[in-house]
Amino acid sequence: MKKTAVLIGASGLTGGHLLQQLLDHPAYEQVISLVRRPSGQQHPKLKECAFDFDHPDPAVVQGQDFFCALGTTLARAGSKEAQYKVDCQYPLALGKIAKQNGFSHFLLVSSIGADANSSNFYLRTKGELEKGLEALGFDTFVAARPSFLLGDRKEFRIGEKIGIWVWKFVQPFLGGPLRRLRGIPAASVATALIQYANPGWAVGSNPDASTVAKGLVHFANAGFQGVFYPEYDELMQAVKSAVAD
Repeated sequence: MKKTAVLIGASGLTGGHLLQQLLDHPAYEQVISLVRRPSGQQHPKLKECAFDFDHPDPAVVQGQDFFCALGTTLARAGSKEAQYKVDCQYPLALGKIAKQNGFSHFLLVSSIGADANSSNFYLRTKGELEKGLEALGFDTFVAARPSFLLGDRKEFRIGEKIGIWVWKFVQPFLGGPLRRLRGIPAASVATALIQYANPGWAVGSNPDASTVAKGLVHFANAGFQGVFYPEYDELMQAVKSAVAD
């Protein structure tokens, strides 16, 4: 049975890749993108809904897989309170609705170093969100923890551009436990999250039930027990498993 995915954060770097890949993925018959302002994008599978995140309508949130790539910066939000609302309160409120509406999977773009007890505001915010979503008890909860996200953003972030430029020189020397700090293409993070929601699928495939079951067993044997916080190596492994032989 084909599924419906709900996505928030489609206007961002990783969210944009998630939207396109979800629309292209054969497991989904519909993709509902909750947005503040319609983008005007057209696709037979796409249902773009103008959504009030301050007063969310549960009736709109219907499907099986929920993908969250929502986030902002302190500079864009204007204050820590406003950033916390976008980065934590909105996703957690939607997570609660998704759980109440019977969603099986919640897949989140988080950050390396996320920790609810961190002294860093950004990492603490991401950690609090992870903790709150995990507590909801989805069948599958995946919080991807990438380091630098590589790709072309619609908005220019000078600090991030400088960081990525420096990181390209440093990255070849990041081995062993430092591999987790390697930058990763945002498109790869999107691919990995979709794969975690669809074990047994591969690009260009249309697996039967036994193949999907084998995929579930594979993740279980790899330590995938419903809650997972993949970093660089785990995300790249999921990307490899998404590519047909």
